[in-house]
Amino acid sequence: MLFARALAAACLAASILASGNASAQNYPARPITMICPFPPGGATDAIARIIQDALARSLGQAVVVENVGGAGGSIAAARGARAERDGYTIMIHQVALAASLTLYPKLSYTEKDFAPIGLINTAASVLAARPTLPANDLKELVAWMKENGHSVKMGHAGLGSYGHLAGVLIAQELGVTPTQIPYRGAGPATVDLLAGQVDLESLAAVASGPLIKAGKLKGFAAIGRKRFPGLPELPTMGELGYKKLDLDFWHMLLAPTGTPRPVIDKLNVALRAALADERVKKTFAEGGMDLFSPDEMTPEAAGALLTREIKLWGDVIKSNGITGG
Repeated sequence: MLFARALAAACLAASILASGNASAQNYPARPITMICPFPPGGATDAIARIIQDALARSLGQAVVVENVGGAGGSIAAARGARAERDGYTIMIHQVALAASLTLYPKLSYTEKDFAPIGLINTAASVLAARPTLPANDLKELVAWMKENGHSVKMGHAGLGSYGHLAGVLIAQELGVTPTQIPYRGAGPATVDLLAGQVDLESLAAVASGPLIKAGKLKGFAAIGRKRFPGLPELPTMGELGYKKLDLDFWHMLLAPTGTPRPVIDKLNVALRAALADERVKKTFAEGGMDLFSPDEMTPEAAGALLTREIKLWGDVIKSNGITGG
């Protein structure tokens, strides 16, 4: 009897495996949804749009970007973790995913709920200000911020977003005490920055560069390991003496854990092909964004980076007493 039960269980497992393999062989057979954790107008949405068409061409199916904003990207992450494990719902995310795991102690997901597909890019940000702000360089800005204290308003894309955490570190390193103003994404925050409703924002270079060039915003320094090619005259925070602010802002693609490995592999191959597309490469280069090296584009490398970033930003959140409820 025990042998018969064991044999039946083994047959069932083999049947499920065979069914999964057959499904993976036919994948994708319909359009794919790519969840974006922030509203249109921000950096993550911009990255999703840049790779969307090339990814669709690589997969042979449409890729539909669905913006699911709120709670610093954790609402989208919860949805991504709960998605069907068939490869038809994937998610683009960034530093905010790593931060959320420390920031929100009652999340419905953990790191183990995600299967990384691959890394996309790193990008510089810019410490940008409303055009009417009186300071004209970082030294003057620091003096102005110290003089005005808590009345200085710094907008960001939401609690735990990269813009929020970068803003906290900027304030810490500059020795200033601005009031952090959360929004439902970088886009809405930037609208208020342009209107002068907030004073400062740590804003993606790809989004802030054209606005700074047009005189609609002021740029004080690049937040990244090297200068932003679109604003070559703008020094990095590290060059100005603030080495801790040479920060990496990355994006990756993920699927829910349990997605068949052959499907993950197909998505990884498609992502690599999309990132090799000449139009995509040109757009990334013009936006001051760097691609990862080929050996860093594996699902395993993406998972290792996510684990490191959870530790890095978890320490920042704990040391600054940031809580998400």
